[in-house]
Amino acid sequence: MSVERIKCLIIGSGPAGYTAAIYASRADLKPVMYTGMEPGGQLTTTTEVDNFPGYPEGIDGPTMMVQLQKQAERFGTEVRIGMITKVEFSSEIGGIHKAVVDNTTEIEAETVIISTGATARYLGLPSEQKLRGGGVSACAVCDGFFYKKQNVAIVGGGDTAAEEATYLANICEHVTMLVRKDEMRASKAMQHRVNSRKNITVLYNTEVDEVLGEQVVEGLRMINSETKETSEIEITGLFIAIGHKPNTDIFKGQLEMDETGYILTEAKSTKTAKPGVFASGDVQDKEYRQAITAAGSGCMAALDAERYLASIEQEVEA
Repeated sequence: MSVERIKCLIIGSGPAGYTAAIYASRADLKPVMYTGMEPGGQLTTTTEVDNFPGYPEGIDGPTMMVQLQKQAERFGTEVRIGMITKVEFSSEIGGIHKAVVDNTTEIEAETVIISTGATARYLGLPSEQKLRGGGVSACAVCDGFFYKKQNVAIVGGGDTAAEEATYLANICEHVTMLVRKDEMRASKAMQHRVNSRKNITVLYNTEVDEVLGEQVVEGLRMINSETKETSEIEITGLFIAIGHKPNTDIFKGQLEMDETGYILTEAKSTKTAKPGVFASGDVQDKEYRQAITAAGSGCMAALDAERYLASIEQEVEA
C-alpha cells in the first residue's frame, strides 16, 4: 500500500469542508480533500438556496458547491474523488494520523478536519424519493419559504418536527402534522406551541402511505395505523422531520460521540478528543444544520488546525 504524507487532510466536501479548505490553503497548509460518496454534500440535493448571504437572487445547491470547490482550488486545495475507508488517529500532541483511501492508499496527516456531514432520515417510499426536490424536503427552515400561503404536511413527533411545524405555520396557510404514535415525543413546551396554533392539525397514529404527484407534490395519502383506514389531503409540500444520522461510522472507537453518533467537540472550538483532529459542520452540529453555520465552523476548524500546527512548531523550536 502506497503511503503519502501531508499537512492537512479534509474528509468530506460540503460547505464545512470547502470553507475549511479555503482557509487552510490560504494558510499554506496545502490541504488534500477527499469528497466522499456525495461530492458537495446535502446541498447537492437542494434546488434553490435562498438564505446563504451574498446571493441576492438565490442560487441552486449544486452550482454553489461547484463555486466553493473552484474557490478552494484557486488557493491550492487538492480535491480528490474518493472515500476514506479507515482511520487511525494518534493520541499524541504532534502525532501522525493515518487514513486509508478506498482500501488502497494510506495518507499520513499532521492534522485532520472531519466534515462528513449528516444524512437526513427519509421514510423510504419510492414516491417520496421520486419527489425529493419537487416538494419533498427534510429542512423546513431551508425550504419553507417556497410554500408561502400553501398547504403542507410534516412527518415526525419529536422536538424538531414540532419546531418546524410551528415555523411552517407562520408561513403556510395550513400545516398537517403526522405523528406515528398516539402521542408526541416532543417536550411539553413544544407540544403546547403546536397545539396553540389554529392552522396546525395534528393527526396521531398516522403514517404516509403514498406521496401523490408526478413531477411535484400534489397530495398525500395517509393511513391510520390502528383502523387501517386511508385518507387523502391536497398539499404542495411534504417535510420529513424524523431525524438525521451523522456520517461517523468510520470514526467509532476513535473519537468521542454522543448517543446518536455526533462527534463531540471542545467548548466553542472544533477540537475533538484527539489532538490535531477537528470536526466541523453537521457531523458535530445537531442544533442548527444550516449551510452558513457549517461554513462558519469549517472556517473555525481550519483556524484551529493552523494554530495547532503553529504551537507544535514553537515547541520544537523551544
